[in-house]
Amino acid sequence: MLRSIHAPLAELTTIGLRAAAEYATDFWQRSLIFLDIFRRSGNQQAEMTSRPLNAVLIYDYEIILRGNSLPRPVNYALVRVVPPQGAVIDETKRPVVVIDPRAGQGPGIGGFKPQSEIGQAVAAGHPVYFIGFIVDPIDGQTVEDVAHAHVAFLQKVIDLHPRAVEKPFLIGNCQAGWHAVMAACIRPDLVGPVLTAGAPLSYWGGVRGQNPMRYSGGLLGGTWLARMLSDLGGGRFDGAWLISNFDSLNPANTLWSKPYRVWANPEKEEERYLDFEKWWGAFVWLRGEELHYMVDNLFVGNKLSTARIVTRDGIRLDIRNIKSPILCFCSKADNITSPQQALGWILDNYDSADEIRQYGQTILYCLHETAGHLAIFVGTKVAVKEHSEFINYMDLIDGIPPGLYEIVITEKSEGQLGAELLAGDFNVQIEQRRIEDIRALGCNTVEDEREFEAVARVSKLNNALYTAFVQPWLHTWVTPQTALAVRGMQPLRLQYALFSDKNPMMRMVRPLAERARAERKIPAVDNPLVTMQERVSATMTAWLEVLGQLRDQAQEAMFHSVYGSPWLQAWLGMTRNGGPPWPRPGTSPDQIAALDFRVADLRATMDEGGPLEAAVRALLYIARGQGAVNARSFEVLRRLLKARPEITLARYKAVLHQQWAVLATDEKAALNALPRLLPTDGSARSKLFEEVRAIRTAAGELDGEAKRRLDEMDRLFDIGACAPAPGGSHVAV
Repeated sequence: MLRSIHAPLAELTTIGLRAAAEYATDFWQRSLIFLDIFRRSGNQQAEMTSRPLNAVLIYDYEIILRGNSLPRPVNYALVRVVPPQGAVIDETKRPVVVIDPRAGQGPGIGGFKPQSEIGQAVAAGHPVYFIGFIVDPIDGQTVEDVAHAHVAFLQKVIDLHPRAVEKPFLIGNCQAGWHAVMAACIRPDLVGPVLTAGAPLSYWGGVRGQNPMRYSGGLLGGTWLARMLSDLGGGRFDGAWLISNFDSLNPANTLWSKPYRVWANPEKEEERYLDFEKWWGAFVWLRGEELHYMVDNLFVGNKLSTARIVTRDGIRLDIRNIKSPILCFCSKADNITSPQQALGWILDNYDSADEIRQYGQTILYCLHETAGHLAIFVGTKVAVKEHSEFINYMDLIDGIPPGLYEIVITEKSEGQLGAELLAGDFNVQIEQRRIEDIRALGCNTVEDEREFEAVARVSKLNNALYTAFVQPWLHTWVTPQTALAVRGMQPLRLQYALFSDKNPMMRMVRPLAERARAERKIPAVDNPLVTMQERVSATMTAWLEVLGQLRDQAQEAMFHSVYGSPWLQAWLGMTRNGGPPWPRPGTSPDQIAALDFRVADLRATMDEGGPLEAAVRALLYIARGQGAVNARSFEVLRRLLKARPEITLARYKAVLHQQWAVLATDEKAALNALPRLLPTDGSARSKLFEEVRAIRTAAGELDGEAKRRLDEMDRLFDIGACAPAPGGSHVAV
C-alpha cells in the first residue's frame, strides 16, 4: 500500500521539479532578452534624438515649402506624401493636409502605419500633404508664427492643385488641433472641413472625479515652473517633460503593465515595443516663448475657446468665424484629451444649436467608446473605421447644412436595405444634436470655472514674481554646459541612457541575450508557475491602479479646497456675481448688420432658381423632419449627380447651403415659392420628385414627421405649372 501511495507522490514531485526547472530557465532567458530590448530601445532613442529630423513617417515624401524661408521663419515644413506603388491619385479630389502634434515627440505619427489618416487618404485617391518639423526650433519663433506658417502651407497646397474642386481637408492631431483651428481662424477661406483628433480645444473642460491632468497647473502654482525649465535649458524647453506628464497619468501602465508585457512575452512584443518607442522617445525642443504662449493661453488661460486671443496683427481668433465644417473626434477612454476638453468650446461659445445655425456653422463630433488617446490619430485597428469613413465621406460632411451633429458609424449588416450602396464595411449616419447633448457628457459648473480662473490669476502673479526675482539670476548662471547637463539629467532621457550602450554595464547584455535566444525554451502554457506569475502581475496592476486613483482624488480635493476658497478668490479680486468669471464672446455690430442684410436678400430671392433649387429645397425640408442624414442617401445622390455632369458636387453644395438659408429664414414662404421653381412639364416634375424620394428613402421608408413632409412634397410637386396669382392662396404647411 505504501508503494501505491509513494509512486504518485514521486511522479507529482518529478512533474513539479520539471515545471520549476522549465520556468527558471525561461525566467532568466526572458530577463536577458528583456534587458536587450531595453538596450536596443536606448540606442534607438539616442540615434533618433541625434537627427535634425526624427520623423517616423513610413511613406516617402518630398519637401514642398520650408518654414525657415517664410517672412516669419519657423522649424516646420510642408511635404508631399509620395504615393506608394499601385496607389492611384485623382488630382481633382480635394487635398488632405495632416498636421502632427509637437507635444514632446517628433512628427510622423499620423502616417506611422498603413492603417492611419495618411494611409486612408492615399487609399482613397486624394493628394496628401504632411506638415512636419525638425527637432530644434528657430530662435524667436512663436505659436502665432507657426499658425501663420500653416496658412502659407495651405495657400501653397491650393496653388498646386488648381483642378481640385474643393478646399483642403485639414487634420490637426492632438496639440496640432490648436494650430489647425488658429490657421482656420486667420484665413477661413483656405480650408475645407477641419478635423481635430484628440485636441483639447477647451483645456479646462472635464468632470469631477476624472481628467486629473487639468488640475496640474493649479497644483504647481501656475506656469512659472515651465518658465524655469525653459531658462534652465538655455531658453529651450525639453519636450521630454511633456512626455513625463503623460506617463504619470497611468502609473500602473508606466511602472508595471508596459514593461511587464515585454518581459512576459519578449518574442511577441519586441518589434511592437521598439516601433512605438522609436516615436515615444524621439524628443524635440520648443522655444521657451512657444511654451509660455501655450500654457498661458491654452492650458491655464483657456483663451482659444473663448475668443480672447488677439494676434500681433490684430486678428481675433474666434472659432465662430470658421464656416467650413468642424469635426471633433474624441474618445470616452482618452485620459489625455477627454470629450469635455475636445467639445467644451461649443458650450463656451453657444447657448443653443439654433445659435450655431445662426452663425452659419456646421459642427460635428464623433465619440469613440474605447480608443485611447494615441489610437485616435495613430490609426490602429481600434479607430480605423472612423479614419476611413471621415475620408470617404468628407464630401457628405462638407455638404451638411449648419447645425450641431453627431457622426454615428456602425457596421454594415447582411440584408440591410441599401447595403449595396456602401463601398466599405460601415454605414455612416449624421444625426442632429442639441447643446444639451454636449452638456450631458459632463461639463464644469460655474464654481469650477471660477476655480480655474483663480488658477489663471495666481499663475499671473507667480510669473511676475519669478520674472522679477528668479529669472535674472538664472540667465546669469545658466551656461551652454549647464543647459546640456540639465538636459542629460531629465528623468526620461536618463532612463534611456542608462539602458543604452552608453552604460558600460549594458554592453555585456547583447551576447548573453543572443545566447538566450539561441537556447530559448518556452515553458508549457499550463505551467503552474506561469499561472502564478500572471496572478502576481494582475495584483500589482490592481494595486498601482488603486494608488493612482487615490493620488488623483487627493490632488483633486487639494485643488478644489485651495482654489475654491472664497478668501483666495476675494484676495485675487474675483467678485461673486453668480455667473461665469468671464463674459461669453459677443456679436459685433458688423456681424449683426451682415446677418440682417443676408436675411433681406434671401427673402427677396426665394423664387429664383430652377429644378435643382426646387429639388434641394425639398430634400432639406424632408431632412428637417428626419433629424439625420444617412450615407446610403448620399450615395444615391452621388450617383444621380454623376448622371448629370453639368451639376458638379461643388455646385450642388453651394445650392444646398443657399436653400438651407432660405428655409431657415422663412419656411412657409420658401414652400409657397417652391412651385415656381419646378419644370412646367408634368413628367419632368414627376421624375424630379421620384429622385427626391429615392434619395430620402435609400436607408428605409420614412415615418412620422419625415413621412408627412415627404407626402407634402408629393402634393406640392403635382401643382400645375402656373404660379399662384399675387395675393392668392398659399400652400398649407
